[in-house]
Amino acid sequence: MQLLSKGMRATQLYLPNNPVYQRAVENIRTGFRQIWQAADDLVFDIGETDMRWEDHVVYSQDQRNESIAWTLYKDGVRSLTFRPGVEDAEIVRFLGVLHQAKTLSADAPDDLLTLLWAEDFQFIAYTFRELASENAVPIEKGETIPAATPNDVRAHVEEEAPPKREGLVSIDDFDTTLYFLEEKEIDYLHKEIEREYAQDLRRNVLSMLCDLLELQTYGTVRAELISIMENFIPYLLGAGDFRSVAFVLRESRVILQRARELIPEHRQTLESVPTRLSEPEALSQLLQSLDEAMVHPTEEDLGELFTELRPQALVTLMGWLPKLTNERVRDLVKGAAERLAQANAAEVLKALASSDAGAQLEMVRLAGRLKLPGAPDGMGPLLETGDRALKLAVVEALTAIGSPAAMRLLEKAVDDSDRDVRIAAVKFLGQRGHRNAFPRIEAAVTANKLKDADLTEKMAFFEAYGALAGASGIPVLEKMLSSKSGLLARKEDPETRACAAMALGRIKAPEARTILQKAALDKEPLVRNAVSRALREVGG
Repeated sequence: MQLLSKGMRATQLYLPNNPVYQRAVENIRTGFRQIWQAADDLVFDIGETDMRWEDHVVYSQDQRNESIAWTLYKDGVRSLTFRPGVEDAEIVRFLGVLHQAKTLSADAPDDLLTLLWAEDFQFIAYTFRELASENAVPIEKGETIPAATPNDVRAHVEEEAPPKREGLVSIDDFDTTLYFLEEKEIDYLHKEIEREYAQDLRRNVLSMLCDLLELQTYGTVRAELISIMENFIPYLLGAGDFRSVAFVLRESRVILQRARELIPEHRQTLESVPTRLSEPEALSQLLQSLDEAMVHPTEEDLGELFTELRPQALVTLMGWLPKLTNERVRDLVKGAAERLAQANAAEVLKALASSDAGAQLEMVRLAGRLKLPGAPDGMGPLLETGDRALKLAVVEALTAIGSPAAMRLLEKAVDDSDRDVRIAAVKFLGQRGHRNAFPRIEAAVTANKLKDADLTEKMAFFEAYGALAGASGIPVLEKMLSSKSGLLARKEDPETRACAAMALGRIKAPEARTILQKAALDKEPLVRNAVSRALREVGG
């Protein structure tokens, strides 16, 4: 019966997936199995505050609001029988019926007997009495009840009423009204009722638990309070009360700073609460639930929760960003990831080294968007992969960061196997005037490495060459642009000559303008157009 009482409390306080609830149900089942080794069934007589088995009181609870006996007795149940097999499924449903009966309102159409009848229990039997006739006095055979008219009753009452004393004030002498309060009093009551119902009861309970945990110095008390808080977090997550979860995490940090005589074991447990929420398994389940939920929490609630995540959550957040379909959740996850990335360079490198390609790609984009100076240290291996989208994202991020480490990686990208990666790197290096990249670009322009490249790539390399070489590159470009040809002279193709003209336009020197003016009447249309554009750039 003690196990049943604890199971009743667990049914009232916890959801079925809670470990406390599951442990209480398993204890009840174990208790029943022990009983069936010695008895064929259990028959209880139900009283107002107790339950008897073979005239022995086996359960007693004077507080009616917590009494299983009173819950049964007040609705007419006078005996209750459990048979073997009840522990497998019906005992859980029976406790649910008792809990539902205790929470029924006064005007509810159902009562305990109706709920029991609807369940159609096979291993639970009960007897009951009609409450209206339980205390009725039986009428003896042959006895008659005399009929009385309304006038007889009125006369009888008037005869028995005492005479009214002179000078005595009676309520009957005054007119009464339904509403006797003043307007400001009624308004005050309305406001107080609204304030009462607007209170967050969960927050109040959690605040009291945290206050006790901070002030109580007894180890056993603190251990119990910490256990309650730990068991409360899964329930809050299941109920979608993310703001209260964030409150627990914040208060845990405050308690660690202010609590007196906190033993190492309790300190370690409190420190691990937000850490466990940031672990991949727990955080992944939370993000999946948020993404699949039909009713979403507010941005404020989620924002408070994500603010409490620890740095190790960054890798998991990055991995989930491409999987999320809900835009609100995605934006909040992105904001939490940005906060963690800005404050934890080591976690950024871990995310870049992740085995999840999606997480790597999102981390590279985030690093470029935030211009994280330490991120290039982890991007070098990514340029060696065969993933084109990832390499392009790395180059884009490196150009956004623009640090010395980023520029060194972009130099390597000049020789990358992917065309778009080469073009993006060369354009940026030329625009920034990064002289360290000049040898690679010069080798591509002068060593005939671009013979199989398309016009766009050739143009990018030549323009970068002109920007970096300056006046020293004029002889090389003039030789390429020249259309003169001798017996042993090498004549460049029109695309190469046009690119040389554009490179001269980037030098912007008088000598370059003179060379371009000479080539203005070239017979190749592509070359003439390139010369015309280059002259506009140099102002000729």
